[in-house]
Amino acid sequence: MTRRTHFFTALIAVSALLFVVPARAELQRTEIETIVKDYLAAHPEELERVVKDYLIKNPDVLREALAEMIKRRVPTAAKSASAPRPAQTAAIQSNAKLLFDSDHQLVLGNPHGNVTMVEFFDYNCGFCRRALGDTLTLLKDDPDLRVVLKDFPILGPGSLDAARVSIAVRMQDSSGVKYLEFHRRLLAGAGPADKTSALAIARDIGLDMAQIERDLASDEVRASLEESMTLGRTIGISGTPGYVIGNMIVPGAVGAARLKENIALARKTAHQ
Repeated sequence: MTRRTHFFTALIAVSALLFVVPARAELQRTEIETIVKDYLAAHPEELERVVKDYLIKNPDVLREALAEMIKRRVPTAAKSASAPRPAQTAAIQSNAKLLFDSDHQLVLGNPHGNVTMVEFFDYNCGFCRRALGDTLTLLKDDPDLRVVLKDFPILGPGSLDAARVSIAVRMQDSSGVKYLEFHRRLLAGAGPADKTSALAIARDIGLDMAQIERDLASDEVRASLEESMTLGRTIGISGTPGYVIGNMIVPGAVGAARLKENIALARKTAHQ
């Protein structure tokens, strides 16, 4: 039995006494908290190992925690989405070429549409999965909408690998038909997105896998990721999904109705 196992076994045994001697419960709780605090201060590697082992065995916990953090941030940010701030507008305008007409992107919907919606996303983002239906609804309902999807893999190595495959898929499909199918299936799939799951979908929809492997090592994949990550941070995208519509940043999975309002406002502003 390891030192760590001895420690946590003893901790559980001592904690159980709280239920046996109620009158001493509060004092014992304080004493235990002090013991644990002192032990972890002297052996920080123990806590690191326990947390790491737990997260490896339960990866959904981290994703759910990150999703909850984004969820709590969204309502406050969404209230001001219809009123772009001057600094925000300036950042979007100074980066308009890369946002709306980059050489490293594919346009979905109407390539000549009068409003462009840019979505920054991560394939392991729970809120991006929820917002997938919103994007598909807008593509179906709005014939004058351009949609640009930008990989923004901020949730770990799996997200980064999935983004690389996503770009390789885009490189092989100028029409956007297979790319959108890939995007939809990977984002809506069960389990974490990573290189394995992304390649499986690419193979399943009939892409040239030898070309995919070659493109994964290409300068285009590297340049596309560098551009989207730098661009997102420059204009103030701090989480996913994050939308740019006209001169507005719309953070979070706000729903199709809210996105339609922002699109309508962008059209109105463009014609004033």
